[in-house]
Amino acid sequence: MSKVFRNNYFLVGATLLSLAIGLTLQYLGSEFSGQVAFGVGASIGLYLSSWLLIRAIKNREMGSDVLALISILATMLTGEWLAASVVSVMLASGRALETWAEGRAQNQLKALLDRAPRVAHVIRADSEIIGIGINEVQVGDRLLVRSGEVVPIDGTLVNAGTFDESALTGEPLPVYRAAQEAVQSGVLNSGGQVELITTATSANSTYSNLIRLVQQAQANTANGVRVANRWAVAFVPFAIGLSLLTWVITGELSTAVAVIVAATPCPLILAVPVAVISGMSRAASLGAIIKGGAALEQLARAKTVLLDKTGTLTQGGPEISTIRFAEGTDGDLVLNLAASLDQSSPHVVARALVTEAKRRGLSLSHATEVSEVHGHGLSGTVQGHQVTVGQPTIELPEWASLQNALLVAVTVDGKLSAIIGLDDPLRDESKTTVQNLRKLGVDRVILVSGDRQTTATDVGQAVGADEAYGACSPEQKLVILRSEMSNSKGAVIAVGDGINDAPALAAAHVGVAMGARGATAASEAADVVIVEDSIRHLALAIDAAQGARKRALQAAGVGMGLAVVAMFAAAFGLINATGSAVSQEAIDVAAIMWALVPPKKRV
Repeated sequence: MSKVFRNNYFLVGATLLSLAIGLTLQYLGSEFSGQVAFGVGASIGLYLSSWLLIRAIKNREMGSDVLALISILATMLTGEWLAASVVSVMLASGRALETWAEGRAQNQLKALLDRAPRVAHVIRADSEIIGIGINEVQVGDRLLVRSGEVVPIDGTLVNAGTFDESALTGEPLPVYRAAQEAVQSGVLNSGGQVELITTATSANSTYSNLIRLVQQAQANTANGVRVANRWAVAFVPFAIGLSLLTWVITGELSTAVAVIVAATPCPLILAVPVAVISGMSRAASLGAIIKGGAALEQLARAKTVLLDKTGTLTQGGPEISTIRFAEGTDGDLVLNLAASLDQSSPHVVARALVTEAKRRGLSLSHATEVSEVHGHGLSGTVQGHQVTVGQPTIELPEWASLQNALLVAVTVDGKLSAIIGLDDPLRDESKTTVQNLRKLGVDRVILVSGDRQTTATDVGQAVGADEAYGACSPEQKLVILRSEMSNSKGAVIAVGDGINDAPALAAAHVGVAMGARGATAASEAADVVIVEDSIRHLALAIDAAQGARKRALQAAGVGMGLAVVAMFAAAFGLINATGSAVSQEAIDVAAIMWALVPPKKRV
């Protein structure tokens, strides 16, 4: 189809012009010239409807586009040129309305793409600041982000700053980030200029991956409107059958044509896609990227949710919960010595100690003679003291008795000076999210974790899960998932954040990946990606999907119901083909407008 004829607004103008000219000529008494003008408009509609039908056949879709072609052909063959011209206007204006509505619904997704940074300001060793393409930025580069600029690459802040993170998380309030805190690409620097050290390249930064996900979601949107296709399978034969029955009973072909016209093009092919795209846009504004209409429809039918523990319900890394120092010791000094030694280790526990020391404002020293004690931890010399940090190897005294998931002992000059308790803390929003899932109709919430069973059980009870499975391998998670899928009356959702979760995310009715950092296996396998590393967005995404599906069903149902009324009115001779076309145009406009109305939030 030529580029001109793909312009839906041009088609509206051309068909309206031919209709107006035809009506004017007939009013002036030139019947034949008016019919010719109507014929031009009808020809445009015939071309458009033929192209739409061919496209549907190529995509192996069964839709109600065929009714548009039949109605235009029928009105042309029976010499009802005015009706044929009105049907063409209806078809073209319906497509233009859909284009306008899709554009309105996609504003959030488009804004996400339009604001993507393309240049980064790199601070060189001689303090010179130069602008380079973000594709040239390397890990470890020092960047300057001026006030009002979008952070181009993930990094660690050199100095504190305030950021507008609403584009990623939907949160309207600015967020303060301290020095040494991680900051994601795509957030807006709403304070003074800041410097950061990059921890990613443009290819695997948060925002670049988010853009890839949005583009994938846009590409898959049209393929997922399955509810419209299912209804069309029943509606098209019904419309054709009623038209033929009318012809048989009345013996009047014009009446049968009026019935077909009243059924064309049906709000199914307009309102449903608009509602789906609107729902995807709303979900994106709430921090969740839904990769297409099929995923949205399944998400709306969620009845069972499988939640990974680590990184989903919990923070995903050890945090210091308790520190107890031996009597008579200087707590800050002991922690300073331990953190100074742990700077030499990449272990997550070591990072937790270093983070805690920096949080307390301690200035760390350089450790020498650092060595690893197998099965225990690190040892070395710090500020003239012999320091070891690692798992306890002796029976702990009463003052050091803690019940944390992980214990770390610190000895200074051979004396146990501190015991540190660490846990993988539960996210603040985890319990509330499970409660919100119940409000949205989820019947079963199941915790699946690779952690030991006792820990899984404790976390499951804390958040209100129905069942908790511990010590699960990726294969065992798949077994649990498939069992739930065979028994669930609705869709089964799997939520995770790691490589080990990817098989379950791919196999579930809907896979939901936590966080969009980098091109991870989880986000690639998932149907939905939670942009911010926060489980609360899961309930928001399901709420948005359910609202969109409800709007689609309402718009299509009411529109089809009104179309059926118009069809019977035509069958009984109450309206002719032209009246049927005009009524169907009004029905289409009403259905699309209703599809765009945002549903009420429930969580």
